[in-house]
Amino acid sequence: MKLSIIGTGYVGLVTGVCFAKQGHQVICVDIEQQKVDAINQGTPLIYEKGLEKLLKKVQSNLKATTDYIEAINNSDITFICVGTPSNDDGSIDLTFIKKASETIGKTLKQKHNWHTVVVKSTVIPGTTRDMVLPLLEKHSDKTAGKDFGVAMNPEFLREGIAIKDFMEPDRVVIGTTDEKSKQLLKSLYQSFNCPIVETTPTGAEMIKYASNAFLATKISFINELGNLCKHLNIDTYDVADGMGLDKRINRAFLDSGLGYGGSCFPKDVHALIAQARKWNEPTPVLNAIVERNDLQPLKIIHLLKQHIPNLKGKTIGILGLAFKPHTDDIRESRAIPIVKQLLKEQATIKAFDPQAMNNFNQEFPNITYCSTPEEVLQSDAVLLTTAWPEFSSLDYSKSIVIDGRRFPPATKAKVYEGVCW
Repeated sequence: MKLSIIGTGYVGLVTGVCFAKQGHQVICVDIEQQKVDAINQGTPLIYEKGLEKLLKKVQSNLKATTDYIEAINNSDITFICVGTPSNDDGSIDLTFIKKASETIGKTLKQKHNWHTVVVKSTVIPGTTRDMVLPLLEKHSDKTAGKDFGVAMNPEFLREGIAIKDFMEPDRVVIGTTDEKSKQLLKSLYQSFNCPIVETTPTGAEMIKYASNAFLATKISFINELGNLCKHLNIDTYDVADGMGLDKRINRAFLDSGLGYGGSCFPKDVHALIAQARKWNEPTPVLNAIVERNDLQPLKIIHLLKQHIPNLKGKTIGILGLAFKPHTDDIRESRAIPIVKQLLKEQATIKAFDPQAMNNFNQEFPNITYCSTPEEVLQSDAVLLTTAWPEFSSLDYSKSIVIDGRRFPPATKAKVYEGVCW
């Protein structure tokens, strides 16, 4: 099939590259010429494990452009993969969705053959029906279901293993309003060995939010339980292993530590709370999830101060700045509130991350970034905040280590303290 992808962030570029790998002809669209040039040269500006290698392999099936008209006129399906950041009150900012819909609509006005527009960006339930569809109809002077189709096809990609998640999904969710778009998308995904869930666009949007909110719930729950286990000298991971054997519970996302971060869980839970507020629906469970996650990173500071009560003038090392291994993404990284608190207490900070230091430096230019992780160990104490494999071979035997990620190699430290174990 001929596909166009609007937006070349994590979701857009991974989607485009993976569809190109399957033999589809893909045109990626972005307003930034620098991103377009990099993609066409096979060198993406974002780091995702395996992405650059795969991008180079699919160059014959994938190109990038800043020209919406070219991309849409030369494709049968357009995926909207633009960003949906948070407003200050936690609600979702749909500015980029709106602009993309308007631009696609204006382009469809000149197109005479059928076209399906698919929202893949994470949007609050009702967005495809109440915003995207009306804007497409308004700017194209066409009627949905006759001249074009609209669908919602949420992504379930985990940064660091996004390519694997795309190629080997647990399920594909398709929310459509017309039969033609449904059959087109089912054909596109026919080679995937997983269930295909058929629903409405609003149903598909809610499946995405419900999934992320539930996973965030599991994380906050096990962290709260872990804080109790710490007082009882119990390893929370033993408790999680025992719980996880119950098929109703499952072991996944029961790793206690510093909490969740990244571009999805924090943003999506906040957006759901903000939308519920507009509907005058209370959300005590979701509120509690957020509260626990906000408090959890500071547990590592509390434990550190049991060993070094006064942090003023002390050098504290930070191992890991990305919100998780195998990505350079620092959005909502648990290292951020930790570094803020250390600076507030007038500590000196030395940090290392294999991929995320450039991004972190944009937010915190006043800390020291080390060229090797070994340099970080030359501190009064070390906080382990991201469990990168590169940290496995370090010699922790002379260090005070407060571990926020239950990293087994760090247990050999001179002084070792786990957040929830």
